[in-house]
Amino acid sequence: MFGLACNGNTILLVWPPFIMRMIKPCKMNVPFKLRPYQQEAVDATLDHFRRSDESAVIVLPTGAGKSLVIAELARLARRKILVLTHVKELVEQNHAKYQSYGLTGGIFSAGLKRKENRHQVTFASVQSVSANLDQFRDEYSLVIIDECHRVSGEETSQYQRIIELLRQQNDSLKVLGLTATPYRLAMGWIYRYHYRGFVRGDLDKPFQHCIYELPLSYMINRGYLTRPELVNAAVAQYDFSALSQDRFGEYAEKDVNQLLSKHKRVTRAITEQVMELATERKGVMIFAATVDHAREITGYLPKHQTALVTGATEWKDRDLLIQRFKQRQLKYLVNVSVLTTGFDAPHVDLIAILRPTQSVSLYQQIVGRGLRLDEGKQDCLVIDYAGNSVNLHHPEVGEAKPNPDSEPVQVFCPGCGFANIFWGKTDDDGRVIEHYGRRCQGLLEPAEEAEPGPPQQCDYRFRFKECPHCGGENDIAARNCQQCRKAIIDPDDQLRDALKLKDAMVIRCAGITLSVGESKLRITYHGEDGEELSESFDFSKPAQRTVFNRLFGRRFANSQAPKTFSRADEVVEIQALLPAPDFVIARKQKHYWQVQNRIFDYQGHYRKANEV
Repeated sequence: MFGLACNGNTILLVWPPFIMRMIKPCKMNVPFKLRPYQQEAVDATLDHFRRSDESAVIVLPTGAGKSLVIAELARLARRKILVLTHVKELVEQNHAKYQSYGLTGGIFSAGLKRKENRHQVTFASVQSVSANLDQFRDEYSLVIIDECHRVSGEETSQYQRIIELLRQQNDSLKVLGLTATPYRLAMGWIYRYHYRGFVRGDLDKPFQHCIYELPLSYMINRGYLTRPELVNAAVAQYDFSALSQDRFGEYAEKDVNQLLSKHKRVTRAITEQVMELATERKGVMIFAATVDHAREITGYLPKHQTALVTGATEWKDRDLLIQRFKQRQLKYLVNVSVLTTGFDAPHVDLIAILRPTQSVSLYQQIVGRGLRLDEGKQDCLVIDYAGNSVNLHHPEVGEAKPNPDSEPVQVFCPGCGFANIFWGKTDDDGRVIEHYGRRCQGLLEPAEEAEPGPPQQCDYRFRFKECPHCGGENDIAARNCQQCRKAIIDPDDQLRDALKLKDAMVIRCAGITLSVGESKLRITYHGEDGEELSESFDFSKPAQRTVFNRLFGRRFANSQAPKTFSRADEVVEIQALLPAPDFVIARKQKHYWQVQNRIFDYQGHYRKANEV
């Protein structure tokens, strides 16, 4: 039937032709072909961890295929890997992509009723691992965290406890996070250093480096994601501006319910408009503000076409409802804060946002639910009924908006030339008239003559608190000087002490005016209630000229263009760009008030001029 052929030490089976025709080709699992940017993300990870054990983040927009990047990294690994995420849907999704390579990985998730941890690669829910730490005492080489913006800096958090345990088994443990939105409202950016050469903050972060990032606009412009059609055609809007926010920028459910209960007509009108706009749409997701709000919305929608999912919905019921929605048996899916991640229904082509949020991260996650590609899908209609005013394509600032009028602005550092992105305001011609940045975010390589070392953050500060002992510039929240280490007087203490004195005057400065007499420059500080204080600087005296330039010249044009003035008339010519202090403190002399302190860049408990 068959013959043997000898080739050196190798014996080959030689099958007759008719036998060969009867054998069907074996069907192999062919792995997905990575898109160019996915391969770049994988390469960036390998390159980083060859050089360093410091934690890293990859930033890819919703729908960019993070699970494929995870699968490829897991496929290339030679030692044990743990892939963590917070919902069972993502555990299942990441595991399925890995299995598509024809490889076998374990699942450790109570929600999926599987507790497997003996494979080289384990896909797990953070809750299940945290509850079973004793089962994870093997040596792992890499932890991958999907949706890593959920990792807090607190040592007692579930993620940090797991990482700490695994580091005890392997002090070279590598930690990689993937997310579409690398920031948390209460924290800002979740990493410190960006591979393009800038810093995201002075404080410790859960991750050290962002090693790869792809903007949402890149994905949309190249056809990898559906184009969002942001429609400003809302028949009505809620106004949440009167409600107070917590430190995360969110609103108390009780306050929101109270406000919404007074606007039932608005909710009905909005729901009717959504139904009208959905006539030619395939799948509609509605994001409600509270459970009561969601129930009200659901009551206005066609019963046989609508499902409601909240945090209280039983898992079994939730899975069934989501499945029916994905199979298009249901058209409307109303939810409250539960379907922003780990949910994949490509046919969704209308997103209605009826909930307020200050989180750009959450807003992008919501809109991202409708951006996946699907056959016949041209765009995704997005309507914001909550007045969130989040620009989907603006560069992220990583901090809460200081006020509703703020927008991302580009501010060049006078020290190193780096183009910073801060919240700020512009005039009609697009010129920056105000910004809220504190310190330049540029990363500087060590000088050629200096010892080799890691890049350091540029030390130029746009807003600063000057040390009275050594003159060093410090962050406006600093308690001790970073140079001489001595205590810096807190501005609140300064104001409080001055207000107690009978011979002291404190004004909230609303503006300044200048006048010149020979070589002297006179500055008058105007209080919001009409009070005035004045002082003069004699520019013919080097010491007084130096003091003026240290106080005002250094802060010229929002510290974007520090200037050293040599003559008083020079200052008057461009006085519009001269900064005004927030508070001025003076002490009573015999016949006049002598200015003793000017407080710039104030942040504290006291109200500034013209603030509510």
